[in-house]
Amino acid sequence: MSKPSAEAPVIERLREERKRQLALGYRVFAALGWGDLGDGHISARDPERTDCFWLLDTDVAFGRADINSLVLVKPDGSIAGSGDTNWPAYHIHHPILAARPDVVSVAHTHTSYGTPFAASAALLEPITQEACVFYEDHALFDDEEVQVQSLACGERIAQDLGRNRGIVLRNHGLLTVGRTVKESVACFVMMERVAEAHLKARAPRPISHNAALYAKADLTTEGYLQTVFDFLVRHHLERLP
Repeated sequence: MSKPSAEAPVIERLREERKRQLALGYRVFAALGWGDLGDGHISARDPERTDCFWLLDTDVAFGRADINSLVLVKPDGSIAGSGDTNWPAYHIHHPILAARPDVVSVAHTHTSYGTPFAASAALLEPITQEACVFYEDHALFDDEEVQVQSLACGERIAQDLGRNRGIVLRNHGLLTVGRTVKESVACFVMMERVAEAHLKARAPRPISHNAALYAKADLTTEGYLQTVFDFLVRHHLERLP
């Protein structure tokens, strides 16, 4: 019998931490009033089976997410340990994670401001401090296929996303990616706030190129984005699981 790899405990701890962050991310979305129709999803790449990713089971409400209610989606769209196929969100998450090995997590849901902003088929401008996070770092998916039911559509989204941290899906909503679950969720919440500012500001005056880059450098460090996620958890959730 072969001995277990010395890396196995490390990988398992990393897997459990990613799943813990993923469950908290769904709960934060629920606390913000998102996903009540089941219209959203956050993923976490498995650290060992890197072509697979974790999602919340479709039968579980966002606010009840925990590590035991997550399922592992395989490269063919089926669920590990189950015969289920064509899992919701597979056609979006799989192509993006396949195209971006640097990305661990993808976040997307339908929101009060991001979805209507997406109907304008426009990019965000640096009109607020948080908007600088996405300055020259987001894209527009200008496509009428809002019901993403094919890998071909997901691959087009991944292509338009490129190396950016976020994308506006025309007539659909916002999507962000991150090197951690904390990062993708924090960026999504900030992107939603930027969309809100765009819809509410009557005549916004964007800041300059240099000022936007300066703010972006300070706001996009890994430590800062993790702190944003941790504050969201402390503010919106009563206790950690």
